[in-house]
Amino acid sequence: MDETTAWTTIAAERTALADLLETLTPEQWATPSLCEGWTVRHVAAHLMVGPTGSTPGFIRALVRGRGSFARANTLLADDRAQLPTQTLVDDLRTRAGSRFTPPGMDWHAPLTDLLVHRLDITVPLGLDHGRPLQPWADALDLLTSKRASPAFIPKGLPHLTYAAPEIDWSRGSGVRVEGPAEAIALAVTRRPVRLEQLTGPGSAALKTWARG
Repeated sequence: MDETTAWTTIAAERTALADLLETLTPEQWATPSLCEGWTVRHVAAHLMVGPTGSTPGFIRALVRGRGSFARANTLLADDRAQLPTQTLVDDLRTRAGSRFTPPGMDWHAPLTDLLVHRLDITVPLGLDHGRPLQPWADALDLLTSKRASPAFIPKGLPHLTYAAPEIDWSRGSGVRVEGPAEAIALAVTRRPVRLEQLTGPGSAALKTWARG
């Protein structure tokens, strides 16, 4: 998709996620997500760290995190997770049009972050988000590229042909692994769920990768 379409899509998906989050019970907000150590609340809080943050705030978190971007990110999400539930929902909705991107990255980053973290929320809750799957084509383009490391995945993703026939998408070289777009995304981001949906001669290598 082009840049204009991308930002329109991101805004629509943020709004849809806000609508979904608004229906959750307190118990669901406290459910462990697919992100180790984070609840659904932490994931929702993380999604707006960039759009609601500031450079001084990030620098302070970086100092607290002893120079680690990952630790700083966790600290910022932990801080925002203390906010009222309605504030977390409202931030997603009112800042849906934010065009914040991490340094050195374009719209692919917030789109991918949003789609992956939506699964971190909906999969453990057993919910169907009901959203279009086509945006995954652009997210998977990023996740299977060198640009994905280290922000989204560690180095060493298997050199395979990755394919999601349901969205007419494929990338890479080598033996083929295919499955639903979301199952491919979960595996390449090392979330070892829905692995049974992966097929093809490259599926064993990807399943091993996903399990770490």
